[in-house]
Amino acid sequence: MSAALSIAGLSKAFSHGGQALPVLDGIDLHVQAGEFVSIIGPSGCGKSTLFNILSGLLPHDRGSIQLDGQPVQHLRGRVGYMLQRDLLMPWRSVLDNVLVGLELRKVPRAEAVERARAYLSAFGLLPFQDHYPKQLSGGMRQRVALARTLLPNPDILLLDEPFSALDYQTRLYLEAMLVDTASREGKTVILVTHDIDEAIALSQRIYVLSARPGRVKSEQRIELSSRSPLQARHDPRFAGYFDLLCRELDIQTASPLAGAQ
Repeated sequence: MSAALSIAGLSKAFSHGGQALPVLDGIDLHVQAGEFVSIIGPSGCGKSTLFNILSGLLPHDRGSIQLDGQPVQHLRGRVGYMLQRDLLMPWRSVLDNVLVGLELRKVPRAEAVERARAYLSAFGLLPFQDHYPKQLSGGMRQRVALARTLLPNPDILLLDEPFSALDYQTRLYLEAMLVDTASREGKTVILVTHDIDEAIALSQRIYVLSARPGRVKSEQRIELSSRSPLQARHDPRFAGYFDLLCRELDIQTASPLAGAQ
């Protein structure tokens, strides 16, 4: 299941010291059903605020959100939201952590367990279904978090720096797992990341936001020969995209070395 998302003129300000502090200012963003899109920008530009609005955790001040052409206030109940921290419940086993979304939807236990075990098997976690989070490595915990996010079959995945705390080898493994699963299941994915390298390797399009208040500065279409995150980094065009996005972000030390990792 996937869905098309359209955001027009979305704005948000917070009160600070009795004055309004604009965080997002007129965001226009469009994602086709089944597309993988990344959002990059400097710290504090409102990327996480945008996700909190979309997931229904915060109201927006102005603008509109449409899902498959229908106006909505938020995407609550239609999205899977994954953060940098895995947020696994330490008192629950791997299996019971993955089951949370289906429990909230009142799916019968037997059916939920069968579906969860299918994901755990696909992610190489079935032998660890009875383990607890403290017994897992950081990469395994993020695999559990990704399985938990995908299991309720959301229309859209919102991923906020999900792999940033992991070592490079583990990140590559999980990136490949994410791209393969999203492609196989036709998921619509929006990734927020500070890692330009990651955004290029995973995305079909990238939105660049300005410094606060966040506005869409540019939109870049990424055309590489492979959807494999590892192979994408070896594409001859990778370094060119990297330098272009560094210029968009006003980074003066752009280096083609990122594409050679």
